[in-house]
Amino acid sequence: MTKITLHNTMSRTKEVFEPHYDKNVQMYVCGPTVYDRAHLGNARPVIVFDVLFRLLRHVYGPDHVTYVRNITDVEDKINARAAETGRTISDITTQTTQWFFDDMAALGALEPNEVPRATQYIPQMITMIERLIANGHAYERDGHVLFRVRSYAEYGRLSGRSVDDMIAGARVEVAPYKEDPMDFVLWKPSSDDQPGWPSPWGVGRPGWHIECSVMSYELLGESFDIHGGGYDLTFPHHENEIAQSCCANPSGGFAKYWMHNEMLQVEGKKMSKSLGNFFTVRDLLDQGVPGEVIRFVFLSTHYRKPMDWTEKKALEALDTLTKWSRDAEPPKGGQVDPEIIDALSDDLNTKGALDVLGRLHKQGRDADLIASARFLGFELVNPKFVQDRRARDASLLAQNEELLSANTALFNQLRATAMASKDFSEVDRLKAALIDAGIEVRISKDGVELVPGSDFDRAKLEALQ
Repeated sequence: MTKITLHNTMSRTKEVFEPHYDKNVQMYVCGPTVYDRAHLGNARPVIVFDVLFRLLRHVYGPDHVTYVRNITDVEDKINARAAETGRTISDITTQTTQWFFDDMAALGALEPNEVPRATQYIPQMITMIERLIANGHAYERDGHVLFRVRSYAEYGRLSGRSVDDMIAGARVEVAPYKEDPMDFVLWKPSSDDQPGWPSPWGVGRPGWHIECSVMSYELLGESFDIHGGGYDLTFPHHENEIAQSCCANPSGGFAKYWMHNEMLQVEGKKMSKSLGNFFTVRDLLDQGVPGEVIRFVFLSTHYRKPMDWTEKKALEALDTLTKWSRDAEPPKGGQVDPEIIDALSDDLNTKGALDVLGRLHKQGRDADLIASARFLGFELVNPKFVQDRRARDASLLAQNEELLSANTALFNQLRATAMASKDFSEVDRLKAALIDAGIEVRISKDGVELVPGSDFDRAKLEALQ
């Protein structure tokens, strides 16, 4: 069987993946809090773990992999959005959950096997909290239930920090109902205008961390294989999950492999509304950026490295995918190239997998290219983005026919002169200027053809006359 190695955040090393049960590989990934559109950074873990899901299904078989990704539909941000808009919480979460599903599908992500919502598991959360209180790992104060952090000796192992260092290095909320500044909320009281459920501690709602411990336990058991999410969840969310899960189920090991993707930047800067570089997945899709292009840019950077989204990368991805695309199905018999499986089996080397697609294209192995691209989540047979681009190119050609014809005639004239003089400096100068204007220069024995590219700039082309 294919050997898969994955970087384990817990051990800080790359380890050979060995599932608990050969016939049931299990993965849990933290999903979105549904109060608005998913921003571009939210899409990175979806795409990363979608690729891992595809790899595991390929190696172990689709019927032997269980992938769970939760929906957080009870949280203070949702409550605030309801208060701002006057809409009901259920109305907001129903709409935003569907938005998330639609946007992630546009990026080529497969549906997980299970997509549990936090509000579906409130009774089970209460049960786990009761168990933590009974065994001394949690306590109730003023309608709040808190986890007693110092009761779990290995707290901080995932993030590599001690409890005392965490307190010294961070501003931690010190509430009067806390025994220790690091103790975190498992249950909190709800006012009349907040969502609430009856519990032994009064009407209230769960804290954020308890939901993932409960849903992973209910759907995967007390021990499972992989737990994933963004690097920003390492502390406190995943650290708290480990503590409460291991204390509630001391005979289990919770997650064996911890995987975290690094954060996203935009044009070299942290994505931020204050910098004006904050946008959602839907923003890009509505601007005409194909989902395949977003996926390609994401997979071009290893998941454990910070990813920089740039317009240049998006344009290059569009050009590459267009070049690889075909108008019709190739002859049957195409297979996923083994080198793609080898690349992904080495801690999800997605850049290496894309490089294999490039080699398949150069070798003219269309059937294997199509099959391998589909495995990675790309449809290259008459995809809509190519149809849209061809329509755009035809429109640009029509709008700029006179200008393109003039530059084509100039290029052919300079080329003919250069062929005689053997001095191609003027041809090279014009070619460089055309490319800078977003023109693809196609040279053949019959002459030159100028085609506007995705970054075509008419003003630069006019300046050449």
